Amino acid sequence: MSEIKTNKISPRKGTTQTIGDSGDTISIPCGVTVTNAGTITTAGISGGTINNSGGTISGLAGVIEWDTTAKTTAFTAESNKGYFCNTTSAAFTVTLPASPTAGDVIGLKDYANTFDTNNLTIDPNGNNIQGSANNFIISVEGTSAQFIYVDATRGWVLIDASKASDIEEGPAYIVATGGTITTCGNDKIHTFTGPGTFTVCSVGNPAGSVAVDYLVVAGGGSGGESGPTTGAAGGGGAGGYRTSFPTCGGSLPVSVTAYPITVGGGGTAPRGSGSNSIFSTITSAGGGGGGLGGAPTSGVPGGSGGGGRNQCAGNVFGNGNTPPVSPPQGNNGGQGSTVGAQASGGGGGGASTVGGNASPTVSGNGGTGSTNSISGSSLSYAGGGGGKAECGSGSAGSSPCGTGGAGASGTGIGTAGATNRGGGGGPASAGGSGIVIIRYKYQ
Repeated sequence: MSEIKTNKISPRKGTTQTIGDSGDTISIPCGVTVTNAGTITTAGISGGTINNSGGTISGLAGVIEWDTTAKTTAFTAESNKGYFCNTTSAAFTVTLPASPTAGDVIGLKDYANTFDTNNLTIDPNGNNIQGSANNFIISVEGTSAQFIYVDATRGWVLIDASKASDIEEGPAYIVATGGTITTCGNDKIHTFTGPGTFTVCSVGNPAGSVAVDYLVVAGGGSGGESGPTTGAAGGGGAGGYRTSFPTCGGSLPVSVTAYPITVGGGGTAPRGSGSNSIFSTITSAGGGGGGLGGAPTSGVPGGSGGGGRNQCAGNVFGNGNTPPVSPPQGNNGGQGSTVGAQASGGGGGGASTVGGNASPTVSGNGGTGSTNSISGSSLSYAGGGGGKAECGSGSAGSSPCGTGGAGASGTGIGTAGATNRGGGGGPASAGGSGIVIIRYKYQ
């Protein structure tokens, strides 16, 4: 029986050559196409060698041809190629092929053992890596990583001795729409001064952002009295004040969905409470209206309570933080006071302090609000409205948080609470509308 042994096959230009048994060596000149006839497995060459000098190799799933010129800047990889990546001078990004097919492979090697100091970022280019569409980062010194494209679900997965822990998912960030959008440093800010929708289009990851900070301020309550009459009205309570910025209450995780936004309006005089403001699970209660110059004399409970009015009896203030939440969203209103024919109303509660108690001739100050810089500027919110005295004077919340309306005396009328600050109204004056602000890291 005859036997033919072949140790080397050198195809001629323009021909198609079938690869032989294990151990064969094939040299491929420029222009020659080599097609896998089955003796080269998807795991690579079984004992043989392919020396490709400009030809085309097809059907060799799992075989990597290495580019021995080290890469030092960002580049887009080709399927079935291996690359030595030198990050000695700077970190850079490798972008994977945009349209891979199952079985395509990519090899990456830390050329100078510098991936720990200058990381290599892998951009999946619209596909997945290990089941995630986010960038991945190799930060382990000396890593050799080989990836094979499996399918659209898992995308590129590791197939060599490298551990999955050798690569980590890079930062990805929340993408959202709605409201008036501004930026401050690496943060994006959505401001709602009226009803709207905060729509989360995609959620990032813990290395980027997965949660938002918020400021939710309800509408302030109005002051007591209905007009320029002589009386001892209480000031309106500030709208409920709830925030996670910068540290109060903790940030709020979000998901890909549309969040309706409610911005509460201010209460209408006399003694009208403000309306609630709502974002997701956060509801801030409207401020309570102030006690009237005539019955009823009590302030109304709310986010912050309205100030009480008194004339001979019944100087009850409105309770704040109603309904109760933690941390508290507001404070109680102040007590009214009376001596003989003279009487004064208490101030409405504010986000930071209770409303001031009245003396017989001087009405109570509104409770102070809180200063917050979630919008990118340091602004005051949710100050209580000042009360009204039959004689003497009334006053609003003290600086720097005096967003409540000013008090009054005699037949005077106070001022309204600050618009989109949730301030309580002064005597015979409306409360200020609320606001919702949402902030998150976007880069």
